Amino acid sequence: MQASQADPLVYLNAEFKPLSQACISVMDRGFLLGDAVYEVIPVFAGIPFRLEHHLQRLDRSLHAIQIENPLPDKQWGEIIERLLEQYPHQDQSVYLQVTRGVAPARDHVFPRQAVPTVFVMTKPVDPSTLPDPHQGIVAVTLDDIRWDYCNIKATTLLANVLARQQAAEQNAAEAIFIRDGHAIEGAASNLFVVHDKLLITPPKSNKLLPGITRDLVLELCDANSIAYAETEISLETLEQADEIWLTSSVREIVPVIELNGKPVSDAKPGPLWLEIRALYDQYKQKLREQAGGR
Repeated sequence: MQASQADPLVYLNAEFKPLSQACISVMDRGFLLGDAVYEVIPVFAGIPFRLEHHLQRLDRSLHAIQIENPLPDKQWGEIIERLLEQYPHQDQSVYLQVTRGVAPARDHVFPRQAVPTVFVMTKPVDPSTLPDPHQGIVAVTLDDIRWDYCNIKATTLLANVLARQQAAEQNAAEAIFIRDGHAIEGAASNLFVVHDKLLITPPKSNKLLPGITRDLVLELCDANSIAYAETEISLETLEQADEIWLTSSVREIVPVIELNGKPVSDAKPGPLWLEIRALYDQYKQKLREQAGGR
């Protein structure tokens, strides 16, 4: 079955169908209870960005909420590859979601023998519609009101939604969560700061999502002898930082040039960000060259 760009093909429960025909039961626990996890995977020139790492994180999230992964990695890859064929060699974004499935009644207790609902879709990304990272963004700090398992990439994002909305109402692009006097991560991003010439990012824990782009930044540092530390970032350190960056699959690596109405350093992307961003762009370029060699 084929679909138009206005009504693209998606994958839902073992079937490829046009998006307009993809429906779930109102008794699906993802719909009723947010009992679900998800992943967002960037695709550059038809090549999924660190697909193996994303699928490993998906598996960890599923295990954490006691859902058995419904598909082997090979089948996940085949599904994604077929959907990507709709926009050959274009930059895209893949969204996949797994819920606990449909139950006969709304109940907090896990239903017996529920069959997970599996949904995958992709959309083309027009680079011209993305903000220029070299311009930087504005951010604000907010109290972290989320739960204690932020390492699970769950679809229950209401606290994140409220934080991003509050940031938007202050003309900011992102909210940085503060918990017990420490900066944790953004509402939809991981956090880096440069303080006293050292790159710092909070260590992995249940307080934050282990970001795929975050990990790549550290790999690039290792490969290029750039010193960094994985340690807690106090609010004072954040406010005094020479550079602040936020990383995510969508925004990649973006500098914060203003925090809580005050400029970060000279309100321009810093020298270490420029270096890391260049290394990241080289990494992406290799993916594009790999696509061209197919």
